[in-house]
Amino acid sequence: MKSKILSLVMAFSLVLVSSCDLDLLDDPNVPTRENASPEFLLNQVQVDFADFFNTTGNIGMRLTRMINQPSNTYQQAWIPQSFNPIWSTGYVNVLNNIALIETLVAEGDVPNERTLAIAQTIKAYTLMTLVDHFGEVPWSEALSDTNFSPVADDGASVYQAAFDALQEARANFTTDPAPPVQPTDLYYGRNYARWLRLVNTLELKYHLNRRLIDAAGSTAAINALIAGGELLQEGDDFYFQYGTSLNDPDSRHPRFATDYTSGGNDYQSTWYMWHLTEEGFKGFNDPRIRYYLYRQVTANPTDPDKLRCISELPPAHYLVGGFPFCLPGNRGYWGRDHLNPEGIPPDNLERTVWGLYPAGGRFDNNSASPVNNPLLGNQGAGIQPIMLSAFVDFMLAEAAQTLGTTGDPREYLTSAITKHMNFVRSWALTTNEAEVVETFQTPEAFATAVTNYVNFVGGQFDAASGEGRMRVIGREYWLSLYGNGVEAYNLYRRTGQPDNMQPGLLPNFGTFPRSFLYPNNYLTTNANASQRAFTDKVFWDNNPDGFID
Repeated sequence: MKSKILSLVMAFSLVLVSSCDLDLLDDPNVPTRENASPEFLLNQVQVDFADFFNTTGNIGMRLTRMINQPSNTYQQAWIPQSFNPIWSTGYVNVLNNIALIETLVAEGDVPNERTLAIAQTIKAYTLMTLVDHFGEVPWSEALSDTNFSPVADDGASVYQAAFDALQEARANFTTDPAPPVQPTDLYYGRNYARWLRLVNTLELKYHLNRRLIDAAGSTAAINALIAGGELLQEGDDFYFQYGTSLNDPDSRHPRFATDYTSGGNDYQSTWYMWHLTEEGFKGFNDPRIRYYLYRQVTANPTDPDKLRCISELPPAHYLVGGFPFCLPGNRGYWGRDHLNPEGIPPDNLERTVWGLYPAGGRFDNNSASPVNNPLLGNQGAGIQPIMLSAFVDFMLAEAAQTLGTTGDPREYLTSAITKHMNFVRSWALTTNEAEVVETFQTPEAFATAVTNYVNFVGGQFDAASGEGRMRVIGREYWLSLYGNGVEAYNLYRRTGQPDNMQPGLLPNFGTFPRSFLYPNNYLTTNANASQRAFTDKVFWDNNPDGFID
């Protein structure tokens, strides 16, 4: 039997398609088990993993008000078909090919542990992410070429499988002597010390997500990781770097590809932009705002045909809650409020779009010109910020504040903010927008802005106590997660922060999804599948109903 691979979404999107020794029917462009190379497969896995992260994070960013969530209610916004791409990419393109890599390495004559270790690290992240978003998912019976209806395993057991994969990856990263075959490494360029620190950091994420159900176990494990001193450090940031090619395949950041072809495609979130501007809690702009967002206009619209809300009064529940409505100030930050279902007017050359970081667009230097040219900015050579060193310090701040783990939560918090701001600028200076950045904002001006910001937030933390301090940590983590809806969604369900989020425009905008619905391509092909509810929680989320909205 020869098992063909890559992108065959059928029979629950998990099955390897077989042809019984019909060699003349084998497509020479599709690798079979007999001619597939673990290194070749890993190349595809690394690219597909970035797509999996992007697709999953898109929903998380909308749910946590980083970008606009259209439709009246949550239940209208997300239907089973919405989640098909996550399921098929995660299982078929990533986990299925990793399983074949594991088989080929085990059966091969030439040691290839580094290829296997990278695959196992990606496997662990993918499994945790599937659980974090769908709860119970198939694993013990998944990826079979004979069982077309694998049962869903409980989330805790799949999480354990992810943890086990991290231990296997650690062992395979440290085999001595190094194997003769070295893979193409699209993330760390074969710097396996960084991969090992990523493995430890994913363990930190694992234990932090589990802290609500096993505080003692999480505390001990996190303290051991801190003592080991081998978590991601500055320079170890784990991200996927896109290119600039428009040809098939399009190698550009998907946010750039949609926003810089014929003008803005998506709407930024009024609530998020309000937090980033002087209208937020701080009274001054976030130093990252010009990297995050690009304004096609620098003054607010006056035509209600383009932005209807400028001629309307805020909903009563917005007035009572003191929420910004329609626009955050008067400087052209043009987006939409949460759960705004209105039609799309001809504003694509005026609304605020994704900027230089992380989408590879333009740095906002007040040029205020349309972004309907794919050669603008960094031409789409953006990144997916999957796990940055700054995120480590935010997680340690949360652990220290909620569990009492080793370290000072305030020091972790201020370190995290500083690291992230420095990362955003240092990455920007590697792009072809570097001269624009440095001309508009000198290194000294940026450093001063960062210092002022960190001092202000540190003062807020000092003035708060208990849950108020976690509110500051959560808000600042959220503001540093632009482009990463995976961790933002976890943070919000785990901590409830940032709390007091902007509600939907309707007074009754539905129940916040504590997990995703099962995809349609799983339900219609698996005899053992039954739909879950938006109110179902993943195994580590024991916070009460109505905890967030």
